[in-house]
Amino acid sequence: MPLIKKENQLLWKKRSPSESLSSYASWLFGIIVLLISAKYVSDRTTWEFVGDASVQIKDFVSRMFPPDVRYFGKVMPALWDTITISVFGTGIAVIISFFLAFLAAKNTTPNAAVRMIVLVFIVASRSVNSMIWALIIVQIVGPGLLASIIAIAVRSLGMVSKLLYEAIEEINREPIEAITATGATRMQVFVYGFLPQVMPTFVGTAVYRWENNIRESTVIGIVGGGGIGLLLNSAINKLAWNQVLTILIVIFCTVVFAEWISAKVRKSIS
Repeated sequence: MPLIKKENQLLWKKRSPSESLSSYASWLFGIIVLLISAKYVSDRTTWEFVGDASVQIKDFVSRMFPPDVRYFGKVMPALWDTITISVFGTGIAVIISFFLAFLAAKNTTPNAAVRMIVLVFIVASRSVNSMIWALIIVQIVGPGLLASIIAIAVRSLGMVSKLLYEAIEEINREPIEAITATGATRMQVFVYGFLPQVMPTFVGTAVYRWENNIRESTVIGIVGGGGIGLLLNSAINKLAWNQVLTILIVIFCTVVFAEWISAKVRKSIS
């Protein structure tokens, strides 16, 4: 029986035979798809390796302890590179997204053609993972921090622009109409009508995206983008598992600290 809402009350309504059949058919289809997917995964899994996974985990962990404390001296400069990547990548994305969002929002875009072009760019940015962007950009500008910064920026553009243009479309029109009625210029309407309403969302989104970019920056170096990810990849290739653990500890502490900063900032503007 489906649950329906009527006059602020939840009531049960008996399904018709056709609705029941449709519901059962949907569940049956979902179960069939799940079973086929499970069979597909099972056929492509080497279960002999899975069987002794517990032994491998124990051996793997034993080789990681104790962490190489002396390696911290080498990790910290790489961590600084990672933070630099996240800050500059997020900063570039936030600045560009500010303008893209106003071009993409229905109530501020110059025309439908401009909005469509910007929306395509925003969707394309969000559709490709930052690691893929880094792989492509490394081929263009070469390995290093610049490739990672551009990759983080391109990836972040889509997410920040989308959240911001949705916030612009939902703003209260009354203050804007009141300011316009006073004879204010378009710039004054923008500064005193639009900005006060979208800035909390803009700042909150920017900080949240920076928090996510800290995580992405820690691994993006694996594809040649520099930072702590490059160091992690090198330690794995050398099978220096105690150094890997040291790097993972630093990454964990960095991400926790970034989340704490993000939570504080978003709480202060809420």
